[in-house]
Parts: sequence; structure tokens; C-alpha cells
Amino acid sequence: MPDTDTAGELTGAQSLVKSLEQAGADTVFGIPGGAILPAYDPLYDSEHVRHILVRHEQGAGHAAQGYAMVTGKVGVCLATSGPGATNLVTPIADAHMDSVPIVAITGQVASPAIGTDAFQEADIRGITMPITKHNFLVTKAADIPAAIASAFHIAGTGRPGPVLVDISKDALQASCAFNWPKHLDLPGYRPVTKPHGKQVREAARLISAAKRPVLYVGGGVFKSRADKQLRELAELTGIPVVTTLMALGCFPASHPQNMGMPGMHGAVSAVGALQRSDLLITLGARFDDRVTGQLSSFAPQALVIHADIDPAEISKNRYADVPIVGDCKEIIAELTSQLRASGQLPEIGDWARYLTELKRRYPTGYDQPDNGTLSPQHVIQRIGELTGPDSYYASGVGQHQMWAAHFLPWELPGRWLNSGGLGTMGYCVPAAMGAKVGQPDKVVWGIDGDGCFQMTNQELVTCALERIPIKIAVINNQSLGMVRQWQTLFYQGRYSNTDLKTNRIPDFPKLAEAMGCVGLRAEEPDDVDSVIEKALSINDVPVVVEFVVHKDAMVWPMVAAGTGNDEIKVARDMAPVWDGEAL
Repeated sequence: MPDTDTAGELTGAQSLVKSLEQAGADTVFGIPGGAILPAYDPLYDSEHVRHILVRHEQGAGHAAQGYAMVTGKVGVCLATSGPGATNLVTPIADAHMDSVPIVAITGQVASPAIGTDAFQEADIRGITMPITKHNFLVTKAADIPAAIASAFHIAGTGRPGPVLVDISKDALQASCAFNWPKHLDLPGYRPVTKPHGKQVREAARLISAAKRPVLYVGGGVFKSRADKQLRELAELTGIPVVTTLMALGCFPASHPQNMGMPGMHGAVSAVGALQRSDLLITLGARFDDRVTGQLSSFAPQALVIHADIDPAEISKNRYADVPIVGDCKEIIAELTSQLRASGQLPEIGDWARYLTELKRRYPTGYDQPDNGTLSPQHVIQRIGELTGPDSYYASGVGQHQMWAAHFLPWELPGRWLNSGGLGTMGYCVPAAMGAKVGQPDKVVWGIDGDGCFQMTNQELVTCALERIPIKIAVINNQSLGMVRQWQTLFYQGRYSNTDLKTNRIPDFPKLAEAMGCVGLRAEEPDDVDSVIEKALSINDVPVVVEFVVHKDAMVWPMVAAGTGNDEIKVARDMAPVWDGEAL
């Protein structure tokens, strides 16, 4: 049995709230309901835990993600049984894909009724088994503290991720002594953080000998807070850097060695760096299909160093010639130390010049519409320029997400929140809400599409009532833009069910005002800066700005699904960039 701190007898519900306090939780996003209701009574009296009443459980989960992303702490969401719990499935899956530490606490029907199809019963533990790091079903009040302590530890250590704690109603109502564990007994859970020295030495040897190395940087570098170590390694070696969608800001976008974001909608210089490389120094990245394109043709001449805290990721998609299991911060620091001590740095002048020229020849830009309508890229770029790199930016999923990735100022780590792996429309508004709660003194923008915004905008009511003054830019092209782009390119312009017909239905500024926010709109290019500045001047209530943009704007560059990265195009009806071009 674990060593414990004991207190007098409490109900299971009181024990749960006390456990949250002991675990360091200061904010919980949730909605009460029958099975979880006992927990809400002691929560009412807590002086340490702020409960934020959301309007939908999905909002609670995404808000917990946003909070976790900007604080580095474990986010917490709370829901009742049945539909309350199942409404958390999407944010739990999202957190699992993007390695975000959250603890989801759900009420469950009384333990004698489990398995009887009781009212509002759902096997949420079984449902979420594939999308959690671990989950618990607690049916005894005495087990609540250890379950909560373990959940927070598992969620926040190793590769971060979601943990579910499902507690039966009778466990919340029963009484027992409170025992907070001083030590956790978690057999089989021993995350490795320190890398093996032999593997680091072998990686350093490959780096020293490489002629075309690339630092392929993923979200694991941000999770380990290794941005300073990454910059030291990059500047010591001069090796070009590419940062995935989940790693934007880990290496300054303005740095001359930064080749940009790779992938389906990545920069030509970043995609080219990977494709032409002879050594991929892969740090906290997982060879996602959106980065690799057709896997069989990805980086065909490259050896692979793969460093990750999760051993299951190594060689999962691409064979690793040198696997290194451990925390990226420790791995990068040891690798830098090894290279500095050896004095054997790679000679890559020709390679660096080639990629710099590629970056110059194929900048990620955009054309202004010739009919006087707003360019969505320009709108997003101006939001970033007028707001600055020290603010936080959340996005929905689709074209606006890719434009935000390319045109916002990614100079600092951790300022970017988006749904990368799961691609969850509706992520933006609640994630921005959670980010603002976690960083109340910073400006938080949500860059959303008119499609995404209509999925979770009800959380603006939460923001208005709880005094969470986020700013949401609705990039309104009156369509499901990314799907429409595919229909333009691959379905002969047959726009089946992608036209949202949102010209004033709803009227987004009026909708915002109805929810207690300030509503603004920009339709002319000359209005863009003044509307953004107006939004930035309002800091006591949420602000929604509708930007009515050009309907046919597309995201470029693009690698079509199912093709290889060598097929990257920078505009419609153009040949791939590398047609006929020698290495």
C-alpha cells in the first residue's frame, strides 16, 4: 500500500474535491448532472478550485486542453455519466493525438447498476480505452485520492496525454477516511527521460558525417520545453530546421536556419529539406502522414535519428537507424555537448545555401483578390502583426488553420494552440477560453472559420459570464473552405454540401452581441486594421470580429493526398516544383 497523508472522515465527493486541491488543480471546466452531482456540493465551498460552468461538455474538454497548453499544468474537466461523458470523447481523443495532459472526471451510475443499462449509463471507460493513457473506474470512496493522484501523475509525465477517472455515484456519496498517497505504486509505468549514452554518441557520429542533415522538430520539443536547447544545437551546427504544425515557435520563424513548416501544406523549403536530406534528426516528431505524404517516397536518401520519449513511436512509421528514447530536452543537451566536445561538426555550406535559395525562390505568399474582397491571408497576417508574437493564438481546423500556421508570428514557443492530429472542428473557441483562463494577462486570439465557429460558439456565453475576454476572428468565406478547395481541385468544382450560405445567417456580430460579447465586422480592405485595433482596445468582454473574405482563396503550397512530397505545387494548374530539377 502507498504511504499516505490522512485526514478525518469525508464523503467521496469531499474526498474528490480535496484530492483536486492536493493535486494542484486550480481550475475545473464542467457541467453538473445526476451522477456527478454529489461532487458539486463540496466544490461549491472550495476556496482553491475555480469551477467554470461551460455550455457543452466538449467545450469543457477543449478548454482543459487550452489551459494545459499555456500553463504546462494538467487541465481538468468534469462531466456527468452517459451523454455528459460521451460528449468528452472528442476532446479526449484530441488530447491523445496531440499529447495534451488533461484529467477527465466523470460521474457514473451507482455501482450495483453498472451493466444494467441504467438511466444515463455508458461504459465510458471502455469507450475511451483506446484514446487515453490510462483510465480508472472507481467504485469505492476510499480509492478516490489514489486514483486522482495517479491520474495527474500519468497525464503529466512521460509523453503527456489524457487520463479518465470514472467514479460511481455511490462512491461519491459514501464516507471514509481521506488518505492522500505520498508515493504512487504504478507497476509498469516508468517513463524513460535520460537517453542512452551509446545512442547519443552514435547520433553525434552520423551528424558529424552528414552532408545534408535536417533537424525535423515536432511537438515533443515544445512538450519538453526544449526550445533553448534546440536553438543551441542548431546554431552550433548550422543545420537547417523544420518545425511541424505542433512545433511552431519552438525555433523562431525569423531565424535564417528555419526552413518553415513541412507537410501537405508546408513551405517548399521545408518539404525540400526533408526530401533531399541524407540525415533526418527527428526530435519529438512522429512521421505523421500529413508530413510524410506517400511514406514510401518520403526522404528516400535519408538515414534517421529518431528521439522520442514514447518508445512506441520509434520505427512505427519510418525505420530509425539510431533510436533514442528519452526526454527531448535531455537528448538535445547531451547531443550538443557531445558534438561540441568532439569538435567534429558537419560541413554543410552547400546544403545550407541550396535551401536558403529554395526558400527565397518559393516564399509562402498569397495574391490579393482582384475584385476588392478581403484576402483571408492578409487578415490573419495583420492580426499577428498588430497583436505581436507574445500573444496566444488558437485556431479551428481547415484553411484558416493553415493560413494561421504560415502567417502568424511564430517567434516564441507555446503560443500556438490547434488540433493537429485529430483535426477537430470546433476546437478554437473553447481552447482559446481555456488559454485565457491560464494566461489572463495575455492577449488570446482565436482564428476560426465560419464552419468551425458554428460548432462551439456557445462557449462565448461562458466567456461573457465568467469575464474571460478572448478575441475571435471569424474568417467567413461562406463555405467549408478546405473541403471546397478539394472539390475545386479533385471533384470538378461540384460543391456538394460545402456552401454554408452564411451571408448574414447567422449575423455573426449580432450573434456575438446576443451572447454578451462585442460584435464587429470588416468587409473592405481599408477596414481591416481599424477593426483589429478596435478589438485589441476592448479588454473587459469577449470580442468577435467577422471578416467577410474572398470565397475562392486556397491554401498553397499543397501536396495532394496519396501522393509523394516531390509532387508539391505552389499554385493550381502548375507543374510540381521539382519536375525535371536535379538534386
